[in-house]
Amino acid sequence: MEANTPRIAVLYATEEGSTRDIAEFIGDALAARGAEIELSDIEHAPELSGFNAVVLGSAVHDMALLPAMTSYVHTHHDELVRAQVWLFSVGLGPALRGPIGRRVGRTVPKKIAALRDSISPRGYHAFAGHYERAGVSLKARTLYRLMGGGRYGDLRDWTAILAWTSDIAQSLGLPQAKSTPIHP
Repeated sequence: MEANTPRIAVLYATEEGSTRDIAEFIGDALAARGAEIELSDIEHAPELSGFNAVVLGSAVHDMALLPAMTSYVHTHHDELVRAQVWLFSVGLGPALRGPIGRRVGRTVPKKIAALRDSISPRGYHAFAGHYERAGVSLKARTLYRLMGGGRYGDLRDWTAILAWTSDIAQSLGLPQAKSTPIHP
């Protein structure tokens, strides 16, 4: 890579793999635009001092980012405040439909909002992930239906993910990609 090539750390915390897939896609899209990418799960994150930007992503459980991501943000707070950071979350909210579901889906849970605001990222986006019916209680399935959940399976919106990644690339002054990465 050239000396002036932006170095971007794409760090994620995942439980089922959906967040990792999104992080890999974001990394591939930024690499296609000329950035040097270091992709890592949050437990093996590299030292941040050698990067021009950081993209953080975490699954959402119990209306909060995973504990590993929360701990990482607290531990590296000062570095993240000084860096160009983008943050995304992966959960069920963005997949909800209907009047109640859309309102709930647009609301950023308080714990996530507080953590996000503590580091003032340049951008934040919530994406839908996988939601499988198997192993989900009747109560949870009923609540999902009442809030406008229409289907199960892969609910990720790859077009929205690519658009958000393009915003990151533009903010960093990266050139247009010669090809678009293929999502999993």
